[in-house]
Amino acid sequence: MIPIRQRDGDFPVSTTSEASMQADSPAAKTVQGYIDETPVWQDGTNVPSAPMTRMQWWIWVLATAGKFFEGLVVFMTGVALPLIVSEFGLSAAEKGVVGAATLAGILFGASALGGLADTFGRKHMFIVEMVIFVVFLAALSVSPSYPLLVVFLFGMGLALGCDYPTAHLMISESIPSRSRGRLVLSAFGFQAVGALAGTAIGYLILANLQDVTAWRWMYATAIIPAILVIIGRFTIAGSSHWLLERGRTERAETELKRLLQRRPEYPKKIRLSAPAERQQSASRQGGLRGYRELFTGRNRRATILASLPWFLQDLGTYGIGIFTPTILAAALGHQTANPHNITAIIQNDILAAKGAALIDILLIVGIIAAVLLADRVGRIRLQVIGFVGCAIGLALAAFSQSFSGPMQMTLLVMGFMLFNFMTNMGPNAQTYLIAGEVFPTRLRGRGAGFAASFAKIGAVLTAFLFPMLLAKIGTQTLLIILVGTSLLGALITAWFRIETTGKNLEEIGG
Repeated sequence: MIPIRQRDGDFPVSTTSEASMQADSPAAKTVQGYIDETPVWQDGTNVPSAPMTRMQWWIWVLATAGKFFEGLVVFMTGVALPLIVSEFGLSAAEKGVVGAATLAGILFGASALGGLADTFGRKHMFIVEMVIFVVFLAALSVSPSYPLLVVFLFGMGLALGCDYPTAHLMISESIPSRSRGRLVLSAFGFQAVGALAGTAIGYLILANLQDVTAWRWMYATAIIPAILVIIGRFTIAGSSHWLLERGRTERAETELKRLLQRRPEYPKKIRLSAPAERQQSASRQGGLRGYRELFTGRNRRATILASLPWFLQDLGTYGIGIFTPTILAAALGHQTANPHNITAIIQNDILAAKGAALIDILLIVGIIAAVLLADRVGRIRLQVIGFVGCAIGLALAAFSQSFSGPMQMTLLVMGFMLFNFMTNMGPNAQTYLIAGEVFPTRLRGRGAGFAASFAKIGAVLTAFLFPMLLAKIGTQTLLIILVGTSLLGALITAWFRIETTGKNLEEIGG
């Protein structure tokens, strides 16, 4: 008999009576077993892949939003900061607090809220985080004072921190193992899209609204899109991995059926068996005891690999990312010294935003390279290569400070462009991907959340200290320090390596 190739599903379907009998009484499989399953032709030839379902793509689309909004608001802060400083009359220390507030929120939110995905479920926290984001974003756009401004930025960070583990888990627990790397990273890549969009929106608003309050409109542009994302997240299927691990087998089968709904229907019936991870250990740890488990046995190696390189990577990525406009404007001398009016401040800001936008484009190019290479080259190799490339780019930027004029500009821009490309091809992308893969299901939210929180300690320190360090030790010394942290990240990655490329999540967890 000849297999039928249906248009909507676009995969072979056997029409034999034997196949029908098997469909009526399917053998029990794990969740990932069903997700990874591909059809077989009549002569026994395996189809290399089955197409992603509409629900799988819908989950992916909605998961991109959190990373987009993070890039948008964090990198937009670099453009908005001079206006905020002018409106509220901030000191250098207060300016550092504003730059670090959102990152501090991410630090606490990744563990405090993201870890709750192991307790209350991935989908619930996926919705809650975006509601929190909208509430604080709206409040930020009308903030009447500096203290409230910091509170609202921190609140936004809480929501974005929760998104670090939950968005990753929503994707990785819903898609085939063979494409997990490129789909998780392509969603993560929207952080770079958001960074470029934040810089561009800041520039457009500054160009059309010559007022110190223009920064409020920058943040307000994200409110309506975020509300639409909330509505969409109510419609997705829940994580069957999490439901099955919690012993809710019937609900897990129902949600998996929604996830894999196709035309023609395939599979027609779903019967789940517990993965090896749950068969080996039925205990489910909660609260602080669950976090302690991250530092025992094999989980300790996973925790070190997921956390330390990410921390070192964030030192450079957020410091360079947030303050690229400031560094470019100061180093290249394209700004008015000691501006005394809002027009001069805005003109300085516009010039810096233009240079930052050009460099931010390399973030997108880098993440495209990561998407194409992660499932081919491997996570660990790309992370090591990326860290070394970041060190070279930062060294070029540091070396530029020994020159002046066109040579300085050329070396500085080349260094920052190389850094942005290498960080997104390597550690900025791979640390996020690895953190959501190396832990078992029962700890995946806590593990990924802890790694993100630990990483953001580096981001917060950088954002807070960068303005003061730039003034005290200078650009060149600061960049040389970051060269050292990048090389250290490469060494730790190689030493504690756990390669997850192409592996079944249930096998990694077991």
